[in-house]
Amino acid sequence: MNNLLKTTLIGLFFGTFGTTIGGIIGVTFKNTSKKFLSFVLAFASGLMISIVCFDLIPEAFNLTGIVNIFIGIMFGIVTMILCDILVDKKFNNKIKFKDNKNTLLKTGIIVSIGLALHNFPEGLAIGSGFEASIKLGLSLAIAICLHDIPEGISMAVPMKNGGMNPIRVVFYVILSGITTGVGAFFGGLICSISQAIIALCLAFAAGAMIYVVSGELTPEANQLYSGRMTAIGNICGLLLGIIALNIT
Repeated sequence: MNNLLKTTLIGLFFGTFGTTIGGIIGVTFKNTSKKFLSFVLAFASGLMISIVCFDLIPEAFNLTGIVNIFIGIMFGIVTMILCDILVDKKFNNKIKFKDNKNTLLKTGIIVSIGLALHNFPEGLAIGSGFEASIKLGLSLAIAICLHDIPEGISMAVPMKNGGMNPIRVVFYVILSGITTGVGAFFGGLICSISQAIIALCLAFAAGAMIYVVSGELTPEANQLYSGRMTAIGNICGLLLGIIALNIT
């Protein structure tokens, strides 16, 4: 039980530290151009694609078969569609911004929800890693912390530019990272019981991120700026994700 508590606290620390640093960076930019904002969203999109294609889905395939993975991915996509509809209704009814502020704020909220869901299986990975060895657990935690920094930026920038108070933005960013600690707890608890459950969680996170990329980040990035900067941001995010995943 003592080891499980340590694993949970480590997952909570590394899960919130990276996103918090990214959130602080995101809210400190005073004048954010549409070109830069488009780059950040496209960067996050590329980063998510690399995580889905080279981390979540391959790891899920190591644990279970195609049917379970397909079910998990579809469940993640449907969940994010429902979240999108609920957030859309709330902001259309209660918040009236001019120009693209409403869209940016909604995008930031949706991204934070998607990343919070994504952080849970990341926590599962940390918890499972510590069950295997301390070295593996720490290496996973550090790698996750590093790639959480641009994710924190991708959440904070659209919410800040959508009119949300900076303190509230950082609060939401921190909140999205807490699920890593929750995942670390359950990872340490169930990893020896059922690997199929971990695989389903990984596939669920992959599906949620697929929707975030295709339904929110990419369309919004292209709407903000249609030049090459969007493509460059996407490529940079993809390459950085591949490098970060191979560090461990």
